[in-house]
Amino acid sequence: ALKYIAKYWEGLILFLDDGRIEMDSNAVERTIRPIAMQRKNALFAGHDAGAQNWAMLASLIETCKLNQIEPHNYLSSVITAIVNGHKQKDIDQLLPWNFKA
Repeated sequence: ALKYIAKYWEGLILFLDDGRIEMDSNAVERTIRPIAMQRKNALFAGHDAGAQNWAMLASLIETCKLNQIEPHNYLSSVITAIVNGHKQKDIDQLLPWNFKA
């Protein structure tokens, strides 16, 4: 345990220098719990491609929630934009953190 502390000391005391950094990871763990549950549920998708699609969709939905975007509105708007010819080179505009409805 002491070797672990010595090896990661800089990271362990980082919260002392920056008040924005949490002392524990509980907030992050609560945030990613739905993602972890989706990943576990994807084990029963029946096919590797289905599980990958499920994981991708679950990731998009949870990222929307983290960015205070309603997932259904986001997904329908993005699909509509793609169908209407949104340029692939401008795909960054459609990512949840850049999305403007």
